[in-house]
Amino acid sequence: MDWQKVCEHPDLQNLPFKIEMNERGQIVMSPVKVYHSAFQGKIAALLYLHMKDGSVLSECAIQTAKGIKVADVAWASPDRFASIKEETACSVAPEICVEVLSLSNSDEEIDEKRELYLKSGAKEVWFCDEKGRIRFFDSKTETRKSVLIPDFPESI
Repeated sequence: MDWQKVCEHPDLQNLPFKIEMNERGQIVMSPVKVYHSAFQGKIAALLYLHMKDGSVLSECAIQTAKGIKVADVAWASPDRFASIKEETACSVAPEICVEVLSLSNSDEEIDEKRELYLKSGAKEVWFCDEKGRIRFFDSKTETRKSVLIPDFPESI
């Protein structure tokens, strides 16, 4: 099954969890708690506040070397958004990809997603933990704050 078919399949509409696809085309499902949705909303609102240009995207499907991964929140510049807005899954990742972590996320999974988003074109990848603390990564390493949005809070 490909991502287009997953998006259009009636049995997969309005699911109470996040779905992605791995490199073998298998659907991967992740349950989320209420705090997860609340942090997604806060991060999206703060991105709107700090980045007047560009587009804030929630549940943003991104084509990676290991299948479709879905960033909880993302921000794309006007130029990047113009190139991806008609796509079912972004062929190039938005400049900022944010994951709100669940207790079920392993360190390996987090590291892999960071690398996949960066290799797909993201400039930064952020991780928000279950306490609202945000960690920022660029293509080389973890940074103390976002380079693209230096005044973005480290905790929400």
